[in-house]
Amino acid sequence: MRPPDHGRRRALVCLPTYDERENVLAIAEAILAAAPEVDLLVIDDASPDGTGELADGLAAREERAHVLHRAGKEGLGKAYLAGFAWALERGYELVLEMDADFSHHPSYLPRLLAEAERADLVLGSRYVKGGGTVNWGLGRRLLSRGGSFYARTILGLGVRDLTGGFKCFRRRVLEAIDLTSVHGQGYVFQIELTYRTLRMGGRVVEVPITFEDRTAGASKMTTAIVAEAVWKVPMLRLRSLRAPLDERLPSGGVASLRA
Repeated sequence: MRPPDHGRRRALVCLPTYDERENVLAIAEAILAAAPEVDLLVIDDASPDGTGELADGLAAREERAHVLHRAGKEGLGKAYLAGFAWALERGYELVLEMDADFSHHPSYLPRLLAEAERADLVLGSRYVKGGGTVNWGLGRRLLSRGGSFYARTILGLGVRDLTGGFKCFRRRVLEAIDLTSVHGQGYVFQIELTYRTLRMGGRVVEVPITFEDRTAGASKMTTAIVAEAVWKVPMLRLRSLRAPLDERLPSGGVASLRA
């Protein structure tokens, strides 16, 4: 089944949820209002607070909204991979990642979609000129910037925001990556997909966003997510040195949009 043809490339926002009852309807409606070419897939991991049921109600009355129910909580990375597979099966040309708590504001969607005209992967970046964070303490800021610096140094990349999760992929990138070999969950999942896009010769563009910490619901950040990135990033580098991770894309390069 392919998405309806409205005279333009169709895009799908993949929105993983777990106990996001306070946010899911508001963020879903804001996403659909932000860009007419965007459809929405809520990927719910059997939230005990009823998030999935609320999403079902939205999908019943809004043809651009869909819900993918999973049996239980398996982590952010697996949720996104399930969403990517769903999108590819249905012929979407652009596939986006977003958080469900308004830390990634839907108002940035038109900019990411526009930049996808010239890029294989567009990153909503906190760490280029014009980007930033709101309502973060010193510890969270140091952790985030330190994580990006750590990954940049080990992997030899120029991308400023490697750990962010507000992204727009072109279809050909997700088709070229061996998604069955991606096993990370939090930070390292985001780092790995960007790294592998670049290793394939994909063009990556960063656009500035302001990341605002959630005001409702509980954060999903854990020490296990940080620890996973610490040891898996060097392993990712070693894997890439031993053999190509994926097929090459026809053209390459990386750009960082600064204004």
